[in-house]
Amino acid sequence: MTFAVVGKESLDELEAMVVPLFSAIEDRDVTPPAWPQHPFPPSRCRKRAYCLPVKDLRSLSIEFPIPDYLKHYKSGPIYYLSHLLGHEGPGSLLAALKDKGWVDSLEGGGRTGARGFGFFEVHVDLTEDGLDHVDDIVNMVFQYISMLREKGPQRWMWDEQRETLSTDFTYRDVQDPRSFVVKHVHMLQEFPMEDILSAYYLLSEWKPELIEEVLSRLVPNNVRIGEFPMEDILSAYYLLSEWKPELIEEVLSRLVPNNVRIGEWEEARAGPELHLPHPNQFLPDRLELETSHDPTADSIAPIILKQRHLPDPKLLCFLYFFLDTPLMRLWFKRDNEFKLPKAYIAIDLFSPLSYADPESCALLSVWVLLIRDGLQEYAYAAELAGLRWNVTIAKQAVNIVIEGYDDKQHVLLDKIIDHVVNFKTDPKRFNIMKENHIRAIKNFDAEQPYQHAVYQQSLCLTDMVWTRCELLAAAKDMSVEKLDVFVSRLLRKVHVEALMMGNITRERALNMADNIENKLPKDARPLLAQELILYREVELGKGSWFLRCTENNVHKSSCALVYYACGPRATRANVALELVAHALAEPAFNVLRTKEQLGYIVFSGVRRSNGAQGLRLVVQSDRHPEYLEQRIEAFLKTSQEDLENMSEEMFLKHRSTLAAQRLERPKRMATKAARIWAEIITQAAEYSDGTPATASQLAKDVSTFLRWCSEPELDDRRLMTIKAIGIFSTLAAIVYYYKRHKWSSLKSRKLAYKPVSKK
Repeated sequence: MTFAVVGKESLDELEAMVVPLFSAIEDRDVTPPAWPQHPFPPSRCRKRAYCLPVKDLRSLSIEFPIPDYLKHYKSGPIYYLSHLLGHEGPGSLLAALKDKGWVDSLEGGGRTGARGFGFFEVHVDLTEDGLDHVDDIVNMVFQYISMLREKGPQRWMWDEQRETLSTDFTYRDVQDPRSFVVKHVHMLQEFPMEDILSAYYLLSEWKPELIEEVLSRLVPNNVRIGEFPMEDILSAYYLLSEWKPELIEEVLSRLVPNNVRIGEWEEARAGPELHLPHPNQFLPDRLELETSHDPTADSIAPIILKQRHLPDPKLLCFLYFFLDTPLMRLWFKRDNEFKLPKAYIAIDLFSPLSYADPESCALLSVWVLLIRDGLQEYAYAAELAGLRWNVTIAKQAVNIVIEGYDDKQHVLLDKIIDHVVNFKTDPKRFNIMKENHIRAIKNFDAEQPYQHAVYQQSLCLTDMVWTRCELLAAAKDMSVEKLDVFVSRLLRKVHVEALMMGNITRERALNMADNIENKLPKDARPLLAQELILYREVELGKGSWFLRCTENNVHKSSCALVYYACGPRATRANVALELVAHALAEPAFNVLRTKEQLGYIVFSGVRRSNGAQGLRLVVQSDRHPEYLEQRIEAFLKTSQEDLENMSEEMFLKHRSTLAAQRLERPKRMATKAARIWAEIITQAAEYSDGTPATASQLAKDVSTFLRWCSEPELDDRRLMTIKAIGIFSTLAAIVYYYKRHKWSSLKSRKLAYKPVSKK
């Protein structure tokens, strides 16, 4: 048994709390069980496994059974090889496979099966062309492994990994207490007490013989291969009820690689396109904190260094203005709280063209996929050095985020902006990303019913939205020429919003902002004020009830989503709604899931979108959505009565808990910056409207709101219900109808399923 506790008290106080509770447990000196004999011996290797997925998935898994190397955590042989086989930079296995157009992504690494044995795995996501070259891909994996054997373990590379891990350990962010204690209570069973905090970070023993030992096990005679999807012939016979003997030999030949193929893999040798990675130029050289004084270090909000329009007067007490520019607005805040050599940079390229029609939306999605794809080989070294980056899509913008060590953030930022502004479409990669985008749209059909319900709710409530059918039709008509024209037009009609926060001076922030603005096309024009307006939410009229039903032909479960619209966001309304959601969260789970056992997916909470908000309850179950809706209504009716009779002590407990959650200090600088950034880009910064919210007023608000939710006859109630009906509920209704009206005269149910032969 192991035990760990994290608390705000001192170590002596924590010890005094827990020792009396657990010291009576007898130490029986039990040796932990281990399984050194691998469950996949040589006789179970050299095998292929196929799977027919529900979604349109294309992946290849190459797995090698190996011993458990966890005890060698101070030398890290598995980490060393995972770093190389999973590398994404120049000369890597992924770069060579992508150049051939066979894969989209690759992951390589080890995992522990149980104490005593493990696996080393290379997993790749295949392109459509890659499906026809699976054996060639496996051959290239063995080529790369052969190159690693020839080069041998490299001390300089191990030292670089050691330095990176040591830096991450020294400057890591404060972790969530619950996750921290759960992680380390398990580690106590595997590592000595003195190494618990540093076991996965500090390398101290260079043992090249362990690396060579692992490499000796990554051979064709020790491989197991898994493929998604099945080959055509296997798919066909998987779906047949009877196998034809004459084709069994052909099918089995695909399950066991033949000796000729194994021989080719054993003789595989790397070409010039495969080589070891270069030394990492993104490792930080400077890890000191900025010491110069900046007024933003002690402020509660960022300042605007670059801005276009005068701000809301309510913000004047918080912000300081320095420079005006027509194309860009920069928010800045120096960190004085987390005291780490890190910074957070977020950039929003806002354009009204990005969501103007389904074609623009589809082109934007593929453009962002190509941006990430084109940058991956260069920026992977930055990720290894602790610089996390991403390029994502907002509804009317492209969002760029960089977080991590501030020393070389500007180098990565310049490269990303340069790639975005000077983008040129690669036809080969365009076709691959277009196909991936279309496949992602189609795969949504196989998502859980509750996700379909949430999607349908967004379709109903957003004033400007394109359906998946519209996006799919537009995506099929995309071309390289259309994408180049779209990108050129978008970059000439864009507004840049940026936030730079952390261990960074305003001079550095302004230099980076100037570089961004200077890289934009010279003929880019500023947006008009009307073009900067975000999309709005559809208002549900008072006394209205809207119902939308959708079918899911993949899952047997159904879902009922009930939404009570509360209008636009306002300070007092925000707090009252959050208090209602907090008071309902535990009872909703306890009643609808535990007591009534409606299903495993039950949740409730506040939904905020486009400046509007409301209360949402979701239940996914094998029951019909009609029944689920009735149980939700009954629960709200009971909850209203319970809250009306709630004691003042219980109400104050809910209120103080909510206040503590709102005032809780973020554990990471990136978390705090992301909150600020979310308010900036949604234009939803909250400031007091001057209306005091006392305990009695909040109690009245909560009671009134629940009565408003639970009584259908109220004239001002605004309700929307989304029902995602699963295939089981649909078939049950059909069977019930036929059983009652069509098959009642049949004596045997077997007759209903007996095939009729045509003569």
